[in-house]
Amino acid sequence: MADVVQYRLERMVDELDDLERRGIFTRAEISEIVKQRRKFEYRLKRPSPLKQDFLAYIEYESQLDELRRLRRKAVSSVQSGDEKKKKKSVSDYAGVAKIVEIYRLATRRFKGDISLWFKYLEFCRQKRNGRMKKVLAQVIRFHPKVAEVWIYAAAWEFDRNLNVAAARALMQNGLRVCPSSEDLWVEYLRMELTYLNKLKARRVALGEGEGSLVREKKSVEDEQWKAENKELFMSLDDKEEKDKDEDGSGVDEEDGNERVDVFKEKGSNVLQAIYGGAIEALPSSFDLRRRFLEILEATDLAHSDDIRNTILSDLKRDFSSDPEYWNWLARLEMSGCLSVEFANPQMQKAIQVFEEGLQIVTSSSMFEMYIKFLMEAIERSNGGDDEISPSSGEFISHLINVFENADGTGV
Repeated sequence: MADVVQYRLERMVDELDDLERRGIFTRAEISEIVKQRRKFEYRLKRPSPLKQDFLAYIEYESQLDELRRLRRKAVSSVQSGDEKKKKKSVSDYAGVAKIVEIYRLATRRFKGDISLWFKYLEFCRQKRNGRMKKVLAQVIRFHPKVAEVWIYAAAWEFDRNLNVAAARALMQNGLRVCPSSEDLWVEYLRMELTYLNKLKARRVALGEGEGSLVREKKSVEDEQWKAENKELFMSLDDKEEKDKDEDGSGVDEEDGNERVDVFKEKGSNVLQAIYGGAIEALPSSFDLRRRFLEILEATDLAHSDDIRNTILSDLKRDFSSDPEYWNWLARLEMSGCLSVEFANPQMQKAIQVFEEGLQIVTSSSMFEMYIKFLMEAIERSNGGDDEISPSSGEFISHLINVFENADGTGV
């Protein structure tokens, strides 16, 4: 064991000499570095080293490399121009290489520790180390059933390497191995829509269209104000359209917009295809369909209303016996609602949803969700004050009726 440790320490001589020669560390500091490294190396060579031994060594080397970087920056600030232009030397790379080697030994010892693998991957990503592809291949080989591994690998190919084909292949392979992963289905959809949005943005940058697949978030007040002041917007648009009709310049613009709309159509087809595969693989997952609907609401796609109605229809068909579905649907009706008055149309729709749900599912949990919804509405109408506002009277009256109904059904 001592021979192996001594051999590993001797391999660090060039790095330490370079640090001293460049004035980054003193002789006394280098002696302390050797002492600490020897201590860590002996820990790793024990018959049964602990995971914490590897992590402590990595933490020490990370702090040492950060100190080296700061010292080098300070030394460079007082050097002449010619000295600053010197090429990087062995000590500039040795710190990262050392940490990578410790991670390699740690993951070889603890192959089943997925959190350790992710630490390794994250380090390689941050330092842009060339081992990233090799490490990804290793972690996929050892943990093919972990959906997060496929997502991480695909995200790296998509964002860092800009390799859409490789990212798509990784996602599809992951779905074949982990078809029951909700996150994998959702992230696959996000990736495909993001790619289409990038293609559309490129077309817009070339002057062949306008817009984005990302739906703009507009408040209820903005929409209402715009509806009440249509003439402020229509006059300009009408004038532009007349000008275009007169000089014929609007023809090319229309063609450009039609070409750009191909991306909306493609995005719609992609969402429907992935949605179909997802519900086939996970027919009993309510949360998965809810997440697909959220993505649809945030994206500007062709036939989005039809797709939304299809998803809602499928949800009602498959989850009408689940109280959670009715609670979610009622709260969906209230999305974007600014007023909490009892007579508010959105509030009435939400109450109708709960009443319809009670006709199908007469259970204690259904009543509990209904009562909780009304209690929250009362609290909001009071504005957080202890006193009961006049607008809360109708809610309280309705709440009493719900309690009586629950008592009458014996749940």
